[in-house]
Amino acid sequence: MKLLKLITMASLMVLLTAGLSGCSDNKAENAGEKVDEMMQDAGNAVEDACEDVKEGMKAEDPDC
Repeated sequence: MKLLKLITMASLMVLLTAGLSGCSDNKAENAGEKVDEMMQDAGNAVEDACEDVKEGMKAEDPDC
């Protein structure tokens, strides 16, 4: 459930950023960089959540 909420929020942020970048001039590169940063952060959060789940289950390999 937490993972689904995280993915939903990340997708919403990407869509809002893309929409706002279309309203301004010469801001596409900055918007693209922000989207890249948000996607990287979302990926890191998903990986952290996966590792937490594996740790809670006492899995042999805690890496995702």
